[in-house]
Amino acid sequence: MKTTRNVVAVLALLLVAPMLRAQELSKYRAFSVGTSLPAVLKLTEQKLTDAKVIHVHPALIQELTWWPPALRGTNFRSDSVEQILFSFNDGQLYKMSVTYDQSGVAGLTIKDLVDSMSVKYGTPTKVTSETTLPASDRFASAQTVIASWEDPLFQVELVRSSYSNGFGLVITSKHLNGQAETAIAEAVKREEQERPIREAELRKKEADDLEAARQKNKRVFHP
Repeated sequence: MKTTRNVVAVLALLLVAPMLRAQELSKYRAFSVGTSLPAVLKLTEQKLTDAKVIHVHPALIQELTWWPPALRGTNFRSDSVEQILFSFNDGQLYKMSVTYDQSGVAGLTIKDLVDSMSVKYGTPTKVTSETTLPASDRFASAQTVIASWEDPLFQVELVRSSYSNGFGLVITSKHLNGQAETAIAEAVKREEQERPIREAELRKKEADDLEAARQKNKRVFHP
């Protein structure tokens, strides 16, 4: 009986361990991908108006930038994080892009950073310096992926900016991120197709405004 209980306990652990690791890969500090925009606003003590609308159709894509506050009574940054960019698809957090303050990581080697991340996320699934990411996460230029941790649901990537040489962390939900990328690609395509119409409407509005000003000034102008 005792042996049976031990076997059941081991099997349960094997089943639960991947779930626990998946939960860890979805989190960064107090934040988790999949969280709603109102929940993130509450955690960061910001307002809905602080969220920037990037695209409206076919999905509402928004971004929210948060700078961790300094400790009271200090004039220096008290956190190794410079900022976190939260990306939302229809009000659901699908990606967190963390930028580390350069003074907070000064002197640290890549191994130091990977080892530190591994304490939380486990052994990296990949360590490389050859893959690059597009500059869509508010890093100044293309990003080199230093190391990554992933499972079927989530991915965490330690990245380095090719321009500033600074480090960051990108945490994504693979499913939600895929949906967002598809929506963004469609939005960009639509905007490109509609650009001539918008430009024509803008020129017409400018011409109408100028004519309205002309008519008004004709009535009141005195040389």
